[in-house]
Amino acid sequence: MTDSTPLSPAGDRHFDGLVEKFAGSLYGGPRGALRLAMLDALLPEMLELDGQPLLDVGGGLGQLSAWFARRGHPVTLLEPAGDMLEQARQSLEGLPVSFMRAPLQALPERTPGPWPLIACHAVLEWLSDPRAALATLADGLAPGGQLSLMVFNRDALRFSNVVKGNLQKALDDRLEGTGKRQRLTPISPLSHDRIVAWSRQCRLSIRAVAGIRVFHDYLRHPPASEDDWQRLVALERRYCQVEPHWRLGRYLLYTLVKEGDLPTEGNVR
Repeated sequence: MTDSTPLSPAGDRHFDGLVEKFAGSLYGGPRGALRLAMLDALLPEMLELDGQPLLDVGGGLGQLSAWFARRGHPVTLLEPAGDMLEQARQSLEGLPVSFMRAPLQALPERTPGPWPLIACHAVLEWLSDPRAALATLADGLAPGGQLSLMVFNRDALRFSNVVKGNLQKALDDRLEGTGKRQRLTPISPLSHDRIVAWSRQCRLSIRAVAGIRVFHDYLRHPPASEDDWQRLVALERRYCQVEPHWRLGRYLLYTLVKEGDLPTEGNVR
Protein backbone atom coordinates (compact mmCIF):
# COMPACT_ATOMS: atom_id res chain seq x y z
CA MET A 1 0.00 0.00 0.00
CA THR A 2 1.29 3.45 -0.83
CA ASP A 3 1.81 6.09 1.79
CA SER A 4 -1.23 8.26 1.10
CA THR A 5 -0.71 10.12 4.37
CA PRO A 6 3.03 10.32 5.02
CA LEU A 7 4.43 11.57 8.28
CA SER A 8 5.20 15.26 8.54
CA PRO A 9 8.83 16.45 8.80
CA ALA A 10 8.31 16.49 12.58
CA GLY A 11 7.28 12.81 12.52
CA ASP A 12 3.59 13.51 13.13
CA ARG A 13 0.68 11.80 11.38
CA HIS A 14 -1.55 14.22 9.48
CA PHE A 15 -4.69 13.20 7.60
CA ASP A 16 -4.54 14.73 4.14
CA GLY A 17 -6.49 12.54 1.73
CA LEU A 18 -8.64 10.85 4.37
CA VAL A 19 -11.74 13.05 4.45
CA GLU A 20 -13.99 10.29 3.10
CA LYS A 21 -12.62 7.72 5.54
CA PHE A 22 -13.21 10.00 8.52
CA ALA A 23 -16.64 11.14 7.37
CA GLY A 24 -17.78 7.63 6.43
CA SER A 25 -16.30 4.72 8.34
CA LEU A 26 -15.49 6.73 11.48
CA TYR A 27 -18.08 9.44 12.13
CA GLY A 28 -20.63 7.84 9.83
CA GLY A 29 -20.64 4.61 11.84
CA PRO A 30 -21.61 3.57 15.39
CA ARG A 31 -18.14 4.27 16.85
CA GLY A 32 -18.27 7.91 15.84
CA ALA A 33 -21.94 8.26 16.75
CA LEU A 34 -21.28 6.94 20.25
CA ARG A 35 -18.24 9.14 20.71
CA LEU A 36 -20.22 12.25 19.76
CA ALA A 37 -23.18 11.22 21.93
CA MET A 38 -20.90 10.80 24.94
CA LEU A 39 -19.25 14.16 24.34
CA ASP A 40 -22.66 15.79 24.07
CA ALA A 41 -23.51 14.46 27.53
CA LEU A 42 -20.13 14.92 29.21
CA LEU A 43 -18.80 18.26 28.01
CA PRO A 44 -21.44 20.38 29.82
CA GLU A 45 -20.75 18.40 33.01
CA MET A 46 -16.95 18.43 32.82
CA LEU A 47 -16.41 22.03 31.68
CA GLU A 48 -17.49 25.41 33.02
CA LEU A 49 -18.98 27.01 29.92
CA ASP A 50 -20.16 30.61 29.57
CA GLY A 51 -19.69 31.36 25.88
CA GLN A 52 -15.95 32.03 26.16
CA PRO A 53 -13.77 31.88 23.01
CA LEU A 54 -12.54 28.39 22.12
CA LEU A 55 -9.45 27.21 20.26
CA ASP A 56 -10.12 23.80 18.67
CA VAL A 57 -6.67 22.29 18.01
CA GLY A 58 -6.59 19.60 15.33
CA GLY A 59 -10.30 20.17 14.77
CA GLY A 60 -10.52 17.94 11.69
CA LEU A 61 -13.97 17.94 10.07
CA GLY A 62 -15.30 20.38 12.65
CA GLN A 63 -17.76 18.31 14.70
CA LEU A 64 -16.42 19.63 18.00
CA SER A 65 -16.19 23.20 16.71
CA ALA A 66 -19.83 22.98 15.62
CA TRP A 67 -20.88 21.74 19.07
CA PHE A 68 -19.30 24.75 20.78
CA ALA A 69 -20.29 27.30 18.12
CA ARG A 70 -23.95 26.29 18.36
CA ARG A 71 -23.77 26.98 22.08
CA GLY A 72 -22.54 30.52 21.66
CA HIS A 73 -18.76 30.12 21.69
CA PRO A 74 -16.71 31.97 19.06
CA VAL A 75 -14.40 29.25 17.74
CA THR A 76 -11.01 29.19 16.03
CA LEU A 77 -10.40 25.84 14.33
CA LEU A 78 -6.74 24.91 13.87
CA GLU A 79 -6.08 21.99 11.48
CA PRO A 80 -2.99 20.99 9.44
CA ALA A 81 -4.75 18.95 6.72
CA GLY A 82 -6.01 21.23 3.96
CA ASP A 83 -8.83 19.03 2.69
CA MET A 84 -10.07 18.44 6.24
CA LEU A 85 -10.11 22.18 6.83
CA GLU A 86 -11.99 22.86 3.60
CA GLN A 87 -14.62 20.26 4.45
CA ALA A 88 -15.01 21.81 7.91
CA ARG A 89 -15.35 25.27 6.35
CA GLN A 90 -18.21 24.05 4.16
CA SER A 91 -19.94 22.13 6.96
CA LEU A 92 -19.76 24.99 9.45
CA GLU A 93 -20.83 27.79 7.13
CA GLY A 94 -22.90 30.34 9.02
CA LEU A 95 -21.49 29.46 12.43
CA PRO A 96 -19.10 31.75 14.38
CA VAL A 97 -15.99 29.76 13.42
CA SER A 98 -12.73 31.01 11.92
CA PHE A 99 -10.29 28.62 10.26
CA MET A 100 -6.53 28.36 10.31
CA ARG A 101 -4.36 25.79 8.56
CA ALA A 102 -1.52 24.99 10.94
CA PRO A 103 -0.24 22.16 13.15
CA LEU A 104 -0.39 22.24 16.93
CA GLN A 105 3.27 23.19 17.14
CA ALA A 106 2.52 26.50 15.37
CA LEU A 107 0.09 27.60 18.08
CA PRO A 108 2.57 29.99 19.82
CA GLU A 109 3.20 31.91 16.60
CA ARG A 110 -0.18 31.72 14.88
CA THR A 111 -2.70 32.04 17.71
CA PRO A 112 -0.91 32.30 21.07
CA GLY A 113 -3.81 33.44 23.24
CA PRO A 114 -3.93 33.29 26.20
CA TRP A 115 -7.11 31.26 25.71
CA PRO A 116 -9.78 30.70 28.37
CA LEU A 117 -10.78 27.43 26.69
CA ILE A 118 -8.86 25.03 24.43
CA ALA A 119 -10.08 21.72 23.05
CA CYS A 120 -7.65 19.12 21.73
CA HIS A 121 -9.38 15.82 20.98
CA ALA A 122 -7.69 12.77 19.45
CA VAL A 123 -4.57 14.68 18.44
CA LEU A 124 -1.72 13.95 20.87
CA GLU A 125 -1.65 10.24 19.98
CA TRP A 126 -0.76 11.15 16.37
CA LEU A 127 2.28 13.24 17.33
CA SER A 128 5.86 12.10 17.71
CA ASP A 129 6.30 14.20 20.87
CA PRO A 130 2.96 14.37 22.71
CA ARG A 131 4.64 15.57 25.91
CA ALA A 132 5.92 18.71 24.18
CA ALA A 133 2.49 19.17 22.59
CA LEU A 134 0.77 19.17 25.97
CA ALA A 135 3.26 21.78 27.20
CA THR A 136 2.42 23.94 24.16
CA LEU A 137 -1.28 23.68 24.93
CA ALA A 138 -0.67 24.55 28.59
CA ASP A 139 1.36 27.62 27.57
CA GLY A 140 -1.56 28.79 25.43
CA LEU A 141 -4.02 28.72 28.33
CA ALA A 142 -4.89 31.74 30.43
CA PRO A 143 -4.55 31.33 34.22
CA GLY A 144 -7.59 29.36 35.30
CA GLY A 145 -8.22 28.39 31.67
CA GLN A 146 -9.59 24.97 30.81
CA LEU A 147 -8.22 22.37 28.42
CA SER A 148 -10.61 19.70 27.16
CA LEU A 149 -8.19 16.92 26.23
CA MET A 150 -9.08 13.56 24.72
CA VAL A 151 -6.43 10.93 24.01
CA PHE A 152 -6.34 7.39 22.65
CA ASN A 153 -5.92 5.05 25.61
CA ARG A 154 -2.87 2.77 25.45
CA ASP A 155 -4.28 0.39 28.08
CA ALA A 156 -7.48 -0.03 26.08
CA LEU A 157 -5.43 -0.72 22.95
CA ARG A 158 -3.58 -3.49 24.76
CA PHE A 159 -6.82 -5.01 26.03
CA SER A 160 -8.35 -4.83 22.56
CA ASN A 161 -5.38 -6.66 21.06
CA VAL A 162 -5.75 -9.45 23.60
CA VAL A 163 -9.48 -9.75 22.87
CA LYS A 164 -8.68 -10.03 19.16
CA GLY A 165 -6.11 -12.78 19.80
CA ASN A 166 -2.99 -10.68 19.15
CA LEU A 167 -1.35 -12.20 22.22
CA GLN A 168 2.30 -11.91 21.24
CA LYS A 169 1.82 -8.33 20.14
CA ALA A 170 0.37 -7.53 23.56
CA LEU A 171 3.15 -9.41 25.36
CA ASP A 172 5.79 -7.53 23.39
CA ASP A 173 3.95 -4.23 24.01
CA ARG A 174 4.08 -3.48 20.28
CA LEU A 175 1.00 -1.30 20.31
CA GLU A 176 1.99 1.77 18.28
CA GLY A 177 1.10 2.18 14.63
CA THR A 178 3.64 3.28 12.05
CA GLY A 179 1.55 6.17 10.75
CA LYS A 180 2.48 5.30 7.16
CA ARG A 181 -0.67 3.54 5.99
CA GLN A 182 -4.39 4.22 5.97
CA ARG A 183 -4.92 2.05 9.06
CA LEU A 184 -5.67 4.36 11.96
CA THR A 185 -3.61 2.90 14.79
CA PRO A 186 -2.08 5.87 16.66
CA ILE A 187 1.69 6.27 16.69
CA SER A 188 1.70 7.47 20.32
CA PRO A 189 -1.16 5.91 22.34
CA LEU A 190 -1.15 7.33 25.87
CA SER A 191 -1.77 5.93 29.34
CA HIS A 192 -3.59 7.69 32.16
CA ASP A 193 -0.48 7.59 34.34
CA ARG A 194 1.46 9.44 31.66
CA ILE A 195 -1.20 12.15 31.40
CA VAL A 196 -1.15 12.54 35.18
CA ALA A 197 2.64 12.93 35.24
CA TRP A 198 2.79 15.30 32.28
CA SER A 199 -0.05 17.42 33.64
CA ARG A 200 1.89 17.98 36.86
CA GLN A 201 4.96 19.00 34.88
CA CYS A 202 2.88 21.46 32.84
CA ARG A 203 1.23 22.96 35.92
CA LEU A 204 -2.19 21.61 35.00
CA SER A 205 -4.59 20.07 37.48
CA ILE A 206 -7.00 17.33 36.46
CA ARG A 207 -10.52 18.42 37.34
CA ALA A 208 -12.34 15.46 35.75
CA VAL A 209 -11.73 12.34 33.67
CA ALA A 210 -14.04 9.96 31.81
CA GLY A 211 -13.74 6.97 29.52
CA ILE A 212 -15.27 7.16 26.03
CA ARG A 213 -16.47 3.84 24.55
CA VAL A 214 -15.88 1.80 27.69
CA PHE A 215 -17.83 -1.22 26.42
CA HIS A 216 -18.57 -0.75 22.73
CA ASP A 217 -15.19 -1.72 21.29
CA TYR A 218 -15.12 -5.04 23.14
CA LEU A 219 -18.51 -6.30 21.96
CA ARG A 220 -18.48 -9.61 20.08
CA HIS A 221 -21.42 -8.42 17.98
CA PRO A 222 -22.77 -4.91 17.39
CA PRO A 223 -26.17 -4.00 18.85
CA ALA A 224 -28.83 -5.87 16.87
CA SER A 225 -31.66 -3.38 17.38
CA GLU A 226 -32.37 0.20 18.33
CA ASP A 227 -33.36 -0.98 21.81
CA ASP A 228 -29.98 -2.70 22.24
CA TRP A 229 -28.23 0.43 21.01
CA GLN A 230 -30.03 2.54 23.59
CA ARG A 231 -29.12 0.03 26.31
CA LEU A 232 -25.47 0.23 25.27
CA VAL A 233 -25.55 4.04 25.36
CA ALA A 234 -27.12 3.88 28.83
CA LEU A 235 -24.36 1.54 30.02
CA GLU A 236 -21.65 3.76 28.57
CA ARG A 237 -23.18 6.78 30.23
CA ARG A 238 -23.60 5.05 33.60
CA TYR A 239 -20.06 3.71 33.90
CA CYS A 240 -17.92 6.22 31.96
CA GLN A 241 -16.70 7.84 35.19
CA VAL A 242 -16.94 4.83 37.50
CA GLU A 243 -13.92 2.81 38.69
CA PRO A 244 -12.57 0.63 37.19
CA HIS A 245 -14.57 0.91 33.97
CA TRP A 246 -13.49 4.35 32.77
CA ARG A 247 -9.88 3.20 32.64
CA LEU A 248 -10.62 0.92 29.67
CA GLY A 249 -12.40 3.50 27.53
CA ARG A 250 -10.98 3.57 24.02
CA TYR A 251 -10.47 7.28 24.63
CA LEU A 252 -9.84 9.14 27.87
CA LEU A 253 -11.46 12.56 28.20
CA TYR A 254 -9.96 15.09 30.62
CA THR A 255 -10.69 18.56 31.89
CA LEU A 256 -7.36 20.15 32.79
CA VAL A 257 -7.12 23.54 34.46
CA LYS A 258 -4.11 25.85 34.41
CA GLU A 259 -3.29 26.77 37.98
CA GLY A 260 -0.83 29.20 39.51
CA ASP A 261 0.62 26.48 41.74
CA LEU A 262 1.52 22.89 41.04
CA PRO A 263 -1.44 20.52 41.58
CA THR A 264 -1.48 18.38 44.68
CA GLU A 265 -2.20 14.66 44.93
CA GLY A 266 -5.79 15.48 45.73
CA ASN A 267 -6.30 16.91 42.24
CA VAL A 268 -5.74 13.67 40.34
CA ARG A 269 -7.07 10.17 40.22
